[in-house]
Parts: sequence; C-alpha cells; structure tokens
Amino acid sequence: MSRNTVIHDETETQKTATTEAEAGQTLDAEAAAELEGVPDSLKEQGDDQTGLEERIATLEAQLAEARQDVLYARADTQNVRRRLEKDAQDARAYAATGFARDILSVSDNLARALQLIPEDLREDEKWKGLVVGLEATGRELDNVFSKHSISRIAAIGLPLDPNQHQAMIELPSDEAEPGTVVQELQAGYMIKDRLLRPALVAVAKKPD
Repeated sequence: MSRNTVIHDETETQKTATTEAEAGQTLDAEAAAELEGVPDSLKEQGDDQTGLEERIATLEAQLAEARQDVLYARADTQNVRRRLEKDAQDARAYAATGFARDILSVSDNLARALQLIPEDLREDEKWKGLVVGLEATGRELDNVFSKHSISRIAAIGLPLDPNQHQAMIELPSDEAEPGTVVQELQAGYMIKDRLLRPALVAVAKKPD
C-alpha cells in the first residue's frame, strides 16, 4: 500500500467523523428546540419513564382525594339544608304548642263545669239556655282542636302506654288485666305526632 493511499484513507475517516459529529450536533439542536419551554425539573428527568409515571400516579391520587372531599362537603351541605328545612317545618307545625296546652286547661274546666250541672237544672227553662251554650262552646273547642291536628288520646280499656299515659293510681280489679287503664283522671292530647299532654289514668291491679 502506497503512502498516498494511506493518506487518502485517513482523510476519508476524518471526513466521516466530522460528518457524524455535525449530525450529532444537529440532533442535539433539534432536541433542545423540542424541549424549549419544558420545566427544568422535567428536563432533568430525561427519559426516566418510571419517575414520570410515579408523578402521574401521585397527581391522580391527589385528584381522587380532592373529588372525594368535594363529595363529602356536598353531602354535608345537603344534610344541613334538610335539617334546617325540617326545623323550619316543625317550627311552623308546632308553633301553637304552648298556646294549645294552655287552652286545654280551659277545655278541662268547661268539661268539669258541664259534668257538675244536675240533670234537673239541664231541663229547667231558666238554665237550659246556659247549658246549651256551654255545650256548644265545648263542641267548638273540639272543632278548633281538630282543625289544628290536636287529638284526644284513647285510654280506657287499653294497656298502659308510658309514651301517652301517666299512671297516677292502681285500682284492684277482677275484670281487667293488670296494667290496663280502667279510669281516666284527665284527658291526654297529641298535636300531630307529638305528645301535647299525657293522659292521667288509673290502672288495674290484682286484688289483694
């Protein structure tokens, strides 16, 4: 091999190396252009796909947690709104409870007054108009109670219900089962589904 041939081969090798270097520089420039605007933190990750996937998974978990918190907050808000609406409804429905309880005393006194009127006075023309007026007043009170969902509690002949009856005395009885209401001392009333006043009652017990 001649010296000229060796020199020619070395020159070709140098040209090839120069071309490859220039190609590498071109690729580096293109890559740099593509990465322009990308945060440095992501550039530092390079091609670390595992690290990127871990960050995505973390972000997805945080997003899911945030969505769950929003759902819980929305549910709490709905529960509070329902409670407020129910409280407002109850306030309207039971606004007259105190007044109704006071009116019961008037009804009781009227009923006792009617019971105390002797039969002969009921037929007496002098008193008949008064008796009829008192009885009409009693019926009107009952109509008012019904209009406002105030109802009398059943008691006589029923087993004692501590939610509606208040036992005052026990009476020996051969006919009624022990614990059965045999006498009503004072009528009890409900307003809608709430107790307005318990019925005061006497209950049966076994004879001694």
